[in-house]
Amino acid sequence: MGEVVRTVAVRSTPLPRKLFRAFVELEGMYRNMVKQLTLFAARNSIASFTKIKALRYRELRSLYPHLPSHYAYTACQDASTRARSFLRLKKKGLTSREYPEVRSVSIWLDDHLWKPNGLTAIEVATHKGWIRVELEPHKQYWKYVSSGWRLASEAKVKLDKKSRRLIIYLTFKKSVEACESRGFVAVDVNENYVAVLVEDKVYLFETGFRDVVLGYHYRRKRVQEKYDKLFGVNCRVKRKILRKLKEKKLKNDLRWKLANIIVRAAKERRCAIVLEELGKNPAREMVNHVRDDQLRHRIYQASFRSVQRAIEEKAREYGVPVVYVDPKNTSKMCPVHSAKIVYSNGSRVGMCSVGSELWHRDAVACINLLLRARLGNGGNAPSLGGLFVDGRGMPFPSTATHDPTGVPKSLWARRKSLGATNEYKLMRMSL
Repeated sequence: MGEVVRTVAVRSTPLPRKLFRAFVELEGMYRNMVKQLTLFAARNSIASFTKIKALRYRELRSLYPHLPSHYAYTACQDASTRARSFLRLKKKGLTSREYPEVRSVSIWLDDHLWKPNGLTAIEVATHKGWIRVELEPHKQYWKYVSSGWRLASEAKVKLDKKSRRLIIYLTFKKSVEACESRGFVAVDVNENYVAVLVEDKVYLFETGFRDVVLGYHYRRKRVQEKYDKLFGVNCRVKRKILRKLKEKKLKNDLRWKLANIIVRAAKERRCAIVLEELGKNPAREMVNHVRDDQLRHRIYQASFRSVQRAIEEKAREYGVPVVYVDPKNTSKMCPVHSAKIVYSNGSRVGMCSVGSELWHRDAVACINLLLRARLGNGGNAPSLGGLFVDGRGMPFPSTATHDPTGVPKSLWARRKSLGATNEYKLMRMSL
């Protein structure tokens, strides 16, 4: 049994000027508290919330006696999180400033500072008393409310001063029981494709990350060249244009849709998901011997770990186990003869150096991941007792090219499951 946590952002209805002014004043006082506490914690190398609270709580209460006392409590929590992050980066030499800078502030609320009022409103404690705020619920909010998720006691509030609204970040929690797996679904993540082995078929999902990365790279480059020449490097117009680019939003949308399809397929078949154990920063290791700047940028933005994290989060939500195996040589080794696969002229189809079978690079990677998970010889994969795998009994005929089934992005990005994708007449090949 595990607990899954999700955060949903909900906007409020436009507030009257008088009520919104109270939240502006509250944000100003809260910002001052966080700035003082963060600077104090960084100067004294204190990352513990309890220690910051013990040293500065009474002082904050004397400076802001008209505020509810728990704002000093949540400000200490906020400051300890910022100080801990800054001190960790400073220790690694990744900071350019001597002390942290507090820019954006969200007001942290605990169960003494806010409470729900029905399903479409909340009440927030301020220095002006309790203020009722009406919400504008959306589809995602109602999905969590009506599907067994419970609302947590903590929340955050951010001000949208242009439209006089509040953005409330609500936290939902759900207890999920992990299901017992009867098989494996292997997943191999590449720059432009994600290969998935389901039962005896390999599906090759086109993600298009390479085109997205290069498209936004050249767009940013054109904007920088134009406005740097006219107005200088620190041009406000240029920064405004660059903020409107949606590269991160587009890639996140593709990751979560793909993760949803993969995890649902595993859940329906009661299978565990097999992933490569890539480490914290696989892109840094991959670019060590790459000199081409464009290729280095593509590798860094290819989102190998981000795709895996999306699959992990969605699997945790559905109670699907995740297994990690060693990714070494998964696309270079024949699963039947344990011999090297030879690729020529940049082709993605290679030939086994012993048995002369033809293997597609992405298909053989998924098959090797599956075998390593079954034999328990990589990562934290469970072992089945070291069973010997006889290549003659495997469902991979040696007379055919083991090609995956290509699924274009325009098709799978509109569907919510592998079954819905298969309703369209795809050209499928059995391995």
